[in-house]
Amino acid sequence: MAGASSDSRRLGLIAGNGTFPLLLLDAAHAQGYEVVVAAIKEETSPEVEAKGVTVHWLSLGELSKLIDTFKSEGITRAVMAGQVKHKQIFSAIKPDWRLAKLLLSLGTRNTDSLLGAIAKVLADEGIILENSTSFLEPLLAKAGVLSKRAPTEQERKNMAYGRAVARRLAEYDIGQTVVIAEAAAVAVEAMEGTDATIERAGQIMRSLDPASTGDASASTLSRSLTVVKIAKPKQDMRFDVPVVGVPTIETMARTGATCLAIDAGRCLLLDGPKTTQRADELGICVSAE
Repeated sequence: MAGASSDSRRLGLIAGNGTFPLLLLDAAHAQGYEVVVAAIKEETSPEVEAKGVTVHWLSLGELSKLIDTFKSEGITRAVMAGQVKHKQIFSAIKPDWRLAKLLLSLGTRNTDSLLGAIAKVLADEGIILENSTSFLEPLLAKAGVLSKRAPTEQERKNMAYGRAVARRLAEYDIGQTVVIAEAAAVAVEAMEGTDATIERAGQIMRSLDPASTGDASASTLSRSLTVVKIAKPKQDMRFDVPVVGVPTIETMARTGATCLAIDAGRCLLLDGPKTTQRADELGICVSAE
């Protein structure tokens, strides 16, 4: 609807991958917002088309098209929801002139600097990015043990060590997830994302399995893994908010991870109670602090 006038009940949604954008879309509708979706061709699920909203498909590199689209729709408020894989920055996607200029201006190409710069460009064009979690506050993890099973003593040690490591990692905006076994870091997240990090940790532990080497002393590490996923020390709740859901729990089960530690109030359980229900079915502890 070209030339649409600005309306405070209209909201722009920049949709990445996963279920986060779909959940936010439903929540915004429930709160009376008319949502216009900017769907990223390389990331967004086609399911967004079934939501009965205006959807504009654009490539990850088309920052100018994003701005023009929102302006033509009268959008002055927007949210980001859903992951855009960090490695896409270095992919074959061709940035338009505006994004290319922005990328050249960055001292570092980590998530905060890139998305923060995009947020500033949008603000300069009269489009304000808001906290995505404001629409999904009931899904933010509450403090305490969220599963039926409490952590074991070893899992508590893993969580304490993992949080210390993850906080230092997050200071540099490298990743938000670490995987620990017996207070030793097995894998840390970089560009690959949480689930891929957990999978890699599982592969490393399998490679240390005495059964695969024929050497009973091949590994002094327990097979049991603890996954720690935290928010950054200065987490910007407008973007890159930590999220976990049923797929993460199932990835943990496949790789021998028995415990998940997350940040209370700063991590979204995208599948709500289903996340902890699945953890209970698989004997996985979930703890938030």
